[in-house]
Amino acid sequence: MSSGTDSALGDGPDSVEARLGAAVQGYQSAVDDFDRELARLMGVNETDLRCLEILIAVEETTPRELSRQLGLTTGSVTTMLDRLEKLAYLTRAPHPSDRRKTLIRITPEASRRAYGLIASFLDDAGGRVRARYTPDQLELVIDYLTFTRDIQQEHVERLRKTPASHPPRTGGRQSPGPRGGAAS
Repeated sequence: MSSGTDSALGDGPDSVEARLGAAVQGYQSAVDDFDRELARLMGVNETDLRCLEILIAVEETTPRELSRQLGLTTGSVTTMLDRLEKLAYLTRAPHPSDRRKTLIRITPEASRRAYGLIASFLDDAGGRVRARYTPDQLELVIDYLTFTRDIQQEHVERLRKTPASHPPRTGGRQSPGPRGGAAS
């Protein structure tokens, strides 16, 4: 005979796993939607936006490190950096001690623009979350998110090592549109 907790943890649509899976999917969809709108307002594609997010989080980085983090070839990263530099969203400078390397930094203007678009969300979400959850509950949420992020990243690396069944697309995520070589 199973206990009530066993059925709550079971496989049914009302189980904890099912509800957690649906909540995570819903959250990820909302994040994807937010990122798409932010990319649209910044005038970049979603891969470019991810690059800018990385640059906001670090003081500086190299094209090779961006290539690793984004899972792109160095040639694709160079093309992306050219686009972002043309928009005045980043700068490139020689590494001070290694002439073979280039350092990439987000411009203060790009950082201000991005924060200007997301500040109200950060303030609103931060206030609501602090009002709803205790510090101990937030520690559990932090543990869950960190733990599942690490698992997700392990599987990202696994997928990156798996050969694609179709040739890869280039240039980051592309907007929907005609496909299949329609004549213009």
